[in-house]
Amino acid sequence: MVTDKPGYEHLIQFLTEHLALFEQAGTPTRDNKTLGVIIEERIAEQIIQLCTQHTELETIHRSQIIREVDGIMYDFQEVLASVLNRPATAEQIELINEVALLIKNLFDTAIAHLMD
Repeated sequence: MVTDKPGYEHLIQFLTEHLALFEQAGTPTRDNKTLGVIIEERIAEQIIQLCTQHTELETIHRSQIIREVDGIMYDFQEVLASVLNRPATAEQIELINEVALLIKNLFDTAIAHLMD
């Protein structure tokens, strides 16, 4: 649906280009959540919103989305493995929010093509 598309490759490349942001020491946010937790939460929020907005999706499509999100999480864990357990900074959270929105946009586009 999305992980085999050029847009996803660009997203991974974008994340890789910003690795320095994740490797920098910074001031953690007050809640002290780790990068891994923030990534999971933000992507989950966007996928829940996606499924809520696209009520026309059949169960098979929702299952496919969940499988792909699992793959996306695996890819992100691979790219960010060395920093996942560090407390997140505000700048890192901002980038994670942007990436989560980009993931949702990839799925929105795929769903639009699916429903054509």
